[in-house]
Amino acid sequence: MQTRLLGRHGPKVSALGLGCMGMSDFYGVPDDVESIATIHHALERGFNLLDTADVYGPHTNEILVGKAIRDRRDQAFVATKFGLVRTPGEPQSRGINGRPEYVRASVEGSLKRLGVDHIDLYYQHRVDPTVPIEETVGAMAELVSAGKVRHIGLCEVSAATLERAHAVHPIAAMQTEFSLWTRDPQETDVLEACRRLGVSLVAYSPLGRGFLTGAITKPEDFEADDYRRHSPRFQGENFHRNLRLVEQVKQLASDKGCTPAQLALAWVLAQGDDVIGIPGTKRRDRLDENLAALEVKLSDAELTAIDAIFPADAVAGTRYAEHMMKLINA
Repeated sequence: MQTRLLGRHGPKVSALGLGCMGMSDFYGVPDDVESIATIHHALERGFNLLDTADVYGPHTNEILVGKAIRDRRDQAFVATKFGLVRTPGEPQSRGINGRPEYVRASVEGSLKRLGVDHIDLYYQHRVDPTVPIEETVGAMAELVSAGKVRHIGLCEVSAATLERAHAVHPIAAMQTEFSLWTRDPQETDVLEACRRLGVSLVAYSPLGRGFLTGAITKPEDFEADDYRRHSPRFQGENFHRNLRLVEQVKQLASDKGCTPAQLALAWVLAQGDDVIGIPGTKRRDRLDENLAALEVKLSDAELTAIDAIFPADAVAGTRYAEHMMKLINA
């Protein structure tokens, strides 16, 4: 397994991690048996970075991950998150809480559900606009001092917020959506700020929520309760415009002798040694396909060709519905 440094002075983690969210939430009916088998397979193959959050389920994904790593904790680098709050009975509702007392309560819940005595990487899932980032990160730093957390991270923050947070305590990782069809970190000054501060960029949804695999060809491919049915990029004309882009990615992948998923992951990893991808899957065969992306090397000419057919502004539709876009600290 290829490894990359987490932060400027942090530990080495697998260049590709495993996003566990879809095992319990948002992407159709869960299959805990196959999901646990997938996590075990990931650890056996060297995927040591496992990514979850208390909001996934909510709570059930942390429980699942904890069950999977119970007898192999030393193989796993566990990342989880706090700060997004779901309202019971309202699946689409989201709130944010970054108050210090909430941070302290949340970590105890995550430690218990995961069945661990420390969390390797603890993220603030979204920034609370009502709480100064210095107060939230200060509370997270206390968790590091107490030995409950090893490293801290932030999700979906602006360069200015990252700077303020990093002044309180070193930030090891900044997690954001980053893929062929989401270039926000490059289009803003976020990636530059990460590099200046020595913060790793952890790319979630590097496969465009599965769309860049080429396996989705019509809206009916989604199960009835699949989150993507409500995402702007998967609706109406946006779906068909984006599908035409994916068809071109499929042709490039065919010419390269790899799958579209492998091409998309190779593109993310080619953006810098400080970029780590966490594609999500709940199946072992997909995990192996993702792993093989590490063997796909893209030349400068191939990267130029990919950018020519899939420029930063090519995708149709925002990456979240309006109410979720408002939660991003831009």
